[in-house]
Amino acid sequence: MDGNGVMVCAPLECETLEGMLSSMDRAKAHGADLVELRIDAMSFGHISEVEELIRRRTLPAIVSFRLNSTRASHRQNDMTTCLQVLWLALELDVEFVEMEHEVVSHFDINELMDKRSSSKIIVSRYLNGEKMSKEKLGNLIASMQSSGGDVIKLLVEVDYITDLAPIFQLLTSCQVPLIATTVGDRGLISQLLGPKFGGFLAYGSLEGVIPGLPTLTSLKQVYKIEHMNADTKVFGVISNPVGHSKGPLLHNPSFRYVGFNGIYVPMLVDDIKEFFKVYNSQDFAGFSVGIPHKEAAVACCDEVHPLAKSIGAVNTIVRRPTDGKLIGYNTDCEASITAIEDALRERHAANGEARAMDTSPIAGKAFVLVGAGGAGRALAFGAKSRGARVFIFNRNFERAKALADAVSGEAIGYEHLDTFCPEEGMILANASAVGMEPHTDESPVSKGVLGAYELVFDAVYTPRNTRLLQEAAQAGAIAVSGVEMFIRQALNQFRLFTSGLAPEEFMRKLVLEQF
Repeated sequence: MDGNGVMVCAPLECETLEGMLSSMDRAKAHGADLVELRIDAMSFGHISEVEELIRRRTLPAIVSFRLNSTRASHRQNDMTTCLQVLWLALELDVEFVEMEHEVVSHFDINELMDKRSSSKIIVSRYLNGEKMSKEKLGNLIASMQSSGGDVIKLLVEVDYITDLAPIFQLLTSCQVPLIATTVGDRGLISQLLGPKFGGFLAYGSLEGVIPGLPTLTSLKQVYKIEHMNADTKVFGVISNPVGHSKGPLLHNPSFRYVGFNGIYVPMLVDDIKEFFKVYNSQDFAGFSVGIPHKEAAVACCDEVHPLAKSIGAVNTIVRRPTDGKLIGYNTDCEASITAIEDALRERHAANGEARAMDTSPIAGKAFVLVGAGGAGRALAFGAKSRGARVFIFNRNFERAKALADAVSGEAIGYEHLDTFCPEEGMILANASAVGMEPHTDESPVSKGVLGAYELVFDAVYTPRNTRLLQEAAQAGAIAVSGVEMFIRQALNQFRLFTSGLAPEEFMRKLVLEQF
């Protein structure tokens, strides 16, 4: 804990005393400032085991006992056990003792205050499916504080990322220390952005298997939330799914490298229009746009760059500081096409082939495109601008046809992809999600037909070397990874985000180390 003073807490849910102690040591090694000992998860025969755990703690701790947890439901006399555990924690002067709002009434407040020495009382409430406005949440917090809480904790079930907006507003205005944690993947940013808005602490998991919680390692090493403050600008990748995104691994260290006060987070968004309607403040300064929102993002922008408008897809949105308007760009197009062109030029030069530098090496070539979504549109328009003949395959033929008409290309039924071979030396570009983690054993094209292509490009970058690229290299084609496109488009995004130069050498090295 340094910088903004926000602590990072690891929740521990182990059945045994030794499991709790071992996990506490690992949490400490991963940089946790404190742990929450969820005693309801333990199977203990006697309260003395809980006492031993508390006495042997190697980090400051929150002691909690949730009555309605699935692990506690098998117990007899849960309330009795709960009260026994919490009184013990107070007697042993644990740093924080968490009591559920409905449990506090079972304590005599005066006796409670007399009993504790330096322990802080956290009064918590689980909002199970309750959608509350900022005003209702404020009233609830006032009630919880009046019951003796030094710190208030809300555990919120999140169905959509927009459900978090009232929480952020509350964190900013709350007069009492407030912890807000969430249930569900769409609540992840509550922990990543909590410190910006005034959260008391952030939760991070050891294993990374708790939906809605980042890992301790990511909090301490990737996001470095201890450096955040109220002026930190929020950037993020809007996608669904979003777990595959490597953007946070690239942009956060790069922000720090150039001394820019920003954080870049994954945003699991279902409805992009609603997202921008809710998160409309200058705090949310810029966005990368991923699957499946690139086309829908165009209508969310107040202004769209001409290239992005012609493509019909936006992958970068910046909120203009002067008036708050959303400006849309497409950095995918040039990034993907120049990656392909540079790889072809490199091969031609290695083979001693003299080519005119003022002419694109894809001019006149058959450019076979798989996928007609946002990335596919960027590739199609880019290939057309370089003079290639564009052939589009998509599972939805109508989408392929619409894109082909827009670039004066030709749409062909997806079932003919493996037999399409009008000439040798073609270019294949995969802009579909086929082959993306976790489906790494898949490829959009059969291995046997790859010999007809001079170059194969795969926009998928997780994994870096997809099955398609492996089989293309085996067939003798130039294999161009989506990682190269990712680097190039990210460099341009970074320039748009910061209105400055991107540290290209640093960012390229970072990507090649991380991917």
